[in-house]
Amino acid sequence: MYKSAYDLCLYIERLVRSFSRYHKYSLGKDLWDSAREVLKLIVRANGRRNKAPVLLEIREKVEELKVMLRSSARVRLL
Repeated sequence: MYKSAYDLCLYIERLVRSFSRYHKYSLGKDLWDSAREVLKLIVRANGRRNKAPVLLEIREKVEELKVMLRSSARVRLL
């Protein structure tokens, strides 16, 4: 799970580079922050015995990130 989240962070870095300046510093920043937050939460969950609460938080963050990625795909088409 950590490797997938890390790869996602790298993918988002490459994706955001192609955004216009306006979208890079608005939607791009939100994407960067969300992807890094998911990665941090995974690290936190790996260090805990009771992972359930953190895993629920990860799932929520991933759903938010998916919505933002859909928005970014729409922005790139315009």
